[in-house]
Amino acid sequence: MKTPIPIVPVRSCLQPDAATAAAGIVQRKLHIAVLRYDPQQLHVAPHWQTYVLDDAPGMTLFIALTEIRERLDPSLQFDFVCRAGICGSCAMLVDGRPALACRTLTKNLQASFRLAPLPVFELIGDLSVNTGKWMRGMSERLQAWVHQQETRPDLTRLEARMDPEHAEKIYELDRCIECGCCVSACGTARMREDFVGAVGLNKIARFRQDPRDTRSDADFYELVGDDDGVFGCMSLLGCHDVCPKQLPLQTQIAFVRRKMAAMGWK
Repeated sequence: MKTPIPIVPVRSCLQPDAATAAAGIVQRKLHIAVLRYDPQQLHVAPHWQTYVLDDAPGMTLFIALTEIRERLDPSLQFDFVCRAGICGSCAMLVDGRPALACRTLTKNLQASFRLAPLPVFELIGDLSVNTGKWMRGMSERLQAWVHQQETRPDLTRLEARMDPEHAEKIYELDRCIECGCCVSACGTARMREDFVGAVGLNKIARFRQDPRDTRSDADFYELVGDDDGVFGCMSLLGCHDVCPKQLPLQTQIAFVRRKMAAMGWK
């Protein structure tokens, strides 16, 4: 029988800055409970471990986790690349809500909060999950690239012109960073393993509106015209609420559903 490791609070070695100490200001203590589990260590059961840090002005959750890993517990696993809300690597559950660690200010959180890995995705360890594997499989399944009739494109030809307003609409949908927040907030994705999620439906909307893509609505219907596609969406719109890039997911899902419903009636 697996014996869980007891939760032992670990206090930060960070010291308050001189200005704060001179002013007699008491810094807020952050009690960060992290769900710890390494699939490679099956003898250690999943457990919560609490770390105590001094809060600081402008501190993000990413900075707090970095302080824990560099000064308190180097075994803590979490992901980061850009630290600027672009790569999507640091997505995790913050008190049960998907968010980016690098965009979450600790001042906006309670003094005690919990962090857990995103559900749905394969767990690597602690707060680290393999979103890339899921995203690649979804993109290949939905053929997320521009389809054209010509088999050998002319590389010397000038790029096709596009109305600036239309190009801006497509660019808006291309801002998706594939962080996985929308998938983790989706009720259908928790019940249907093959559901493409809002990120997949957003890709379909993007290529459906691209004038360079020669696919018909019938072609797109073959990809998402079922319960694992747009008709599996329960319209709870958790995806829309948690998207860190504030993409118009609600609008795009409705757009795809109307187009696919029209095909189903034919």
